[in-house]
Amino acid sequence: MLQEPRKDIRIVILGDSIISAAGDPKGMGWVGRVTSKTPANAPRVDIFALPAPDETTSKLSERWAQEVQRRFSDQTENRLVIALNNLDPAAGISISRSRLNIATIVDEAKRAGIESFLVGPTPHRNPELNSEIEHLASGFEDVASRRGIPFVDCFRPLVEHEGWNQEIANTEHGLPGQIGHGLIAWLVLNRGWYEWLGLPEPE
Repeated sequence: MLQEPRKDIRIVILGDSIISAAGDPKGMGWVGRVTSKTPANAPRVDIFALPAPDETTSKLSERWAQEVQRRFSDQTENRLVIALNNLDPAAGISISRSRLNIATIVDEAKRAGIESFLVGPTPHRNPELNSEIEHLASGFEDVASRRGIPFVDCFRPLVEHEGWNQEIANTEHGLPGQIGHGLIAWLVLNRGWYEWLGLPEPE
């Protein structure tokens, strides 16, 4: 029996400025690096990155549905990547509220037939904030674990990384540069990306 060809895949990536190429002299960002390593034919894969600077999880929960509805189709396999940031604690949003915001998004996405993939928050250039961000990352990881969806921990691998910390310390906006974007891309690609998409890993 012949197997029906797989639907084209559309991936929407939501997050703050870190999903743009801001700060990367190569102009690729981590999303561009991941896209370049993702097989794009048979099935066709289209990736749409939609950054919103300084966005908390509360703001994300308000815009996510409208963003994906404009880009998804009944004729495609629809997938959502949420690149979680480290802004909620400074904005006065509790970890429990942050968790609830993301849990609500992925639950609503699941009911709509959309599979989710979470990329965790990165360390802050102010070390005093990192303890709370670590708790935030753990909370997001628990949300993913309870739902059986992939979670990429970007905090623990990077918090003591010399190259990462040098880059974010030397920029006015605290965004990573070429090294940092490359590190995030490596983590994403090696923490379940191809398995989540059901695609072969390029040799």
